[in-house]
Formats: sequence, C-alpha cells, structure tokens
Amino acid sequence: MGNCCGTRCKVDDTLNSNHSSADVTKVHRRSTHLLVHSNLNGHGYSDEGKPEIILPTPRSEGDILSSPHLKPFTLHDLKKATRNFQLDSLIGEGGFGYVYKGLINDGKSFGPTMPKSGTVVAVKKLKPEGFQGHKEWLSEVNYLGQLRHPNLVKLIGYCLEGDNRLLVYEYMPNRSLEDHIFRKGTQPLPWATRVKIAIGAAQGLSFLHDSKQQIIYRDFKASNILLDSEFNAKLSDFGLAKAGPTGDRSYVSTQVLGTHGYAAPEYIATGRLTSRCDVYSFGVVLLELLSGRHAIDNTKSGVEHNLVEWSRPYLGDRRKLFRIMDTKLEGQYPQKAAYTIAIIALQCISEAKTRPQMFEVLAALEHLRAIRHSASPSGEEKSMPSPMLKSPLGHNHPEL
Repeated sequence: MGNCCGTRCKVDDTLNSNHSSADVTKVHRRSTHLLVHSNLNGHGYSDEGKPEIILPTPRSEGDILSSPHLKPFTLHDLKKATRNFQLDSLIGEGGFGYVYKGLINDGKSFGPTMPKSGTVVAVKKLKPEGFQGHKEWLSEVNYLGQLRHPNLVKLIGYCLEGDNRLLVYEYMPNRSLEDHIFRKGTQPLPWATRVKIAIGAAQGLSFLHDSKQQIIYRDFKASNILLDSEFNAKLSDFGLAKAGPTGDRSYVSTQVLGTHGYAAPEYIATGRLTSRCDVYSFGVVLLELLSGRHAIDNTKSGVEHNLVEWSRPYLGDRRKLFRIMDTKLEGQYPQKAAYTIAIIALQCISEAKTRPQMFEVLAALEHLRAIRHSASPSGEEKSMPSPMLKSPLGHNHPEL
C-alpha cells in the first residue's frame, strides 16, 4: 500500500475567513456548460457500462463486518503475515498508524519465513491514539467492503480484536502519487503518466458520485491516490467518506473534516458538503500534477504558500502557463494538453455553483487520450479538433 502520510485533521474555519457563505448555494444537478460533449449516460457511465451500485444505509456494525466480500483475520494471522510487524516490513506511516507489507495465501497467513508464493498485501495497523478512530475505521470497512471498481483500492479483510484495528488491502507497488510528485530522489513522472493518473482518479470519483446512492469522498489528495505496477490510480482511505444528500436536499451538513489545502472553501465556511467539494479537491491535485508543488508549501511565504492562490492567475493564460509548470518535466509536455488541463483545473477550483460535475471533468480528460501523450517540444502535437471550453472567467476557448 502507498505512503499514507498526508496530514488529515479538522480543518480550521478561520483559514478561509475571507470566503463568504454566499459562495455556497444549493447545488442543483444541472449542466455547467463545460468541457466536452460525451457519450456518457446520466449516471456517468456509457450505456454498456457497469450497473449502478446502491448501498443500503444505515448499516449496523454487525452488518458491516459480516460483508461476504471481506475476510476476517485474527491478530495472530497478521502478525505472522508481516513477520510480527517487523521494521523491514514497514512501508508507510502516518497520523493514523503504520502500513506493513505482508503475505497471505487463501486467507491464511504464512509463518515467520517469507515463502516463495502467496498474495502480497498491505496491512494498515491503526494507532489507538491516532487521528483515525473506530468510526473512521468502520467507515472504511463499510464502503470498501461493498464497492468494487478498478479505480478503488481493494479491501481484502480486517482484524478487530480488543483495541487492535487492522485493514488488509491489495498491495500497490508504486505507492502513492504523493511519493512520485514530491519525494526527493524519485524519477519525475512523465507527462503521459500524469495524464493517465488524473484520468484514473477521475474515474474513481465519478463512480462514487454517480452511484444511485451518491458517495462523497471528502479526502481526495495525492497521498490517497495509490498506484499499481502499471501506474493505474486507485483511491484509498474512505475513513471520511459520507453518503450524499437524498430527497430534495442538495447538501449534507457535517463537521468540517479534511486536509488543509484540499478542502473546498465553501465547505470550510459552512460545513455544507456536496460532491462539488470533491471536484475542488480534484482541481487541487491537477494543479499538483501540473506544477510539482504541494497544495500547501510551508517552505514558501506569501501567495506561493497556497498553490491555488499562486497558480490561479496563470491558468487561463496560455502564454503564462509555463511559469507554473513542473520544472522536472524539463519542458517535455504538449502545450495544448497542458493548457486544457489547466483550464479544467481552473473550473474545478471556481465557486461551487459554477464547478463542473466529475463526469464532465472525466469526459474532458478522456478527450486528451486522442492527443499524442508522448513528450514533445512545444507546438509539435498532432493537430486535432479540441473541445469547446467555457472558463469560469467567462472566456470561451474554442481552440487549445
């Protein structure tokens, strides 16, 4: 499993005291006139796509833990699978606890000597005093115990013994997106891989938002996007996920929780949670992919401290966009595609009522598949029709 070291905490409402609650309106499910036309149906899937998922809610703890998709492990099982949680098995650490690499076979763990065959897994062991308590642990089991999608990490099982709470996931050898963007000494992600990750993450969010019982992820960030051996993106950590509004309600009122720099300003100001809060967070991650900078960079001062505020003036200007592009790319990216993603990001971080929905964002990103992703100097991309984008600034961009 990837590095899960992102800081998650209650977001201080004073961080965005300049944002008026007037920015928050009831989010009606209407088109935002944005991005591209697509062949998706009203639920974000093609007509031949998978059926919708309807999650029964609410569910008791007993119902959640009795999921037929999950294997209950004993603490003894997982001690053996991880060599008694030895330090050389440790692959991640965060405020919640630790993640270990382990090995299981047909639901049974191996002894202290690593065998030659079996299923490699990631075992997350929560600290009793960590940020993630029983409620968040149970939320993760609830959602990932029912949901199956190529862009959601697979939860294999769990352990609940006394104060010990552990989760067993499929192992993700390329760790997290955060590791590849920010960790020193790692090979820079090429442009095509960044686009692939963005599309995969958008597919995961779209799946959650477009299920009949909508799910709001609420903690979308680079450290929660895990990468398999082929850099396919999978969303992890559903501890803060919430069921979306039902009936005639357009938002869910909830305690403000999330990660600094990723949480939508109107959610911080009012506690009103909608799927477009996830869209804002997605826009922040797009900016991280473009710039190679953290959402909040404590090594910088002034406007550069906050990625959204620093980058916003450059996103809608093709001639100035290069000023925020990741220098590790060394200019090896298609300028038209970069500008397209910049416009999408700009729309995602706009006011809530003008933000797109995730299926619209996904359609626009998938349009980039038709653009040659291979690294090339500026102006050498394959000529092709481009989507009509309408930016939050009120400018139309018919040719990217």
